[in-house]
Amino acid sequence: MRWRRSLGAVLAAAVLAVAVPGAASAGTVDRGTGHGGWVPAPQEPFEQPAGARCDFAVRVEPVVDEVRKLVLDEYPDGSPRRELYTGALISEVTNLETGATTEVDASGTSLVEYGTDGSMTWYVTGPVLFGFRENGGTLPRGIWIIDGVYVVEFAPTLEKTVTMVHGTTHNVCTDLD
Repeated sequence: MRWRRSLGAVLAAAVLAVAVPGAASAGTVDRGTGHGGWVPAPQEPFEQPAGARCDFAVRVEPVVDEVRKLVLDEYPDGSPRRELYTGALISEVTNLETGATTEVDASGTSLVEYGTDGSMTWYVTGPVLFGFRENGGTLPRGIWIIDGVYVVEFAPTLEKTVTMVHGTTHNVCTDLD
């Protein structure tokens, strides 16, 4: 139960930082922008071969990308310790074998904490698109829209553990068969 209170506090702070202009910028790090504020965080299109995420080769490409990030804390070497991501992100997912496509809304808000060992923890509200390889975490192989309030822990090997507080999961590969 204690972790739920902590998650609730983190998500409340994240929502406040997104909803109130300037709320999170007062103590942020100047990342060479001169203001230490929000910066664009464009999502790159990518492809996966057949069998990597879906039974068929797939391409994911943003069609609306207004994602931005805010660096909240850094390690002494200047690498990010905590970042906040938010903004509209609609992606088109295409079965490269049949040409079938679907659009997915991945416009969630995420507070990301980076470990020094290559691990990450994402505290999320709303929908985000995640890929899972075979035996790569708590969901089967696929391209998943996870929506709700949840945490995704990435091991240094990129294996993912999803802890759902409330929400849904949907494998987008099933929309493209």
